[in-house]
Amino acid sequence: MIGFLILLVLVVGGVVAYRNRVSLLARILGQPEARIERRLNGPKR
Repeated sequence: MIGFLILLVLVVGGVVAYRNRVSLLARILGQPEARIERRLNGPKR
């Protein structure tokens, strides 16, 4: 039961981090959000 709760918390945390990835990366890297968003949504190589 405890293992299931830990797994559930990790999955929910991952989803929240993915949805807020631009603001999280901007905060961690110290870059403006607009720059991070351009890099994530820019042309694919």
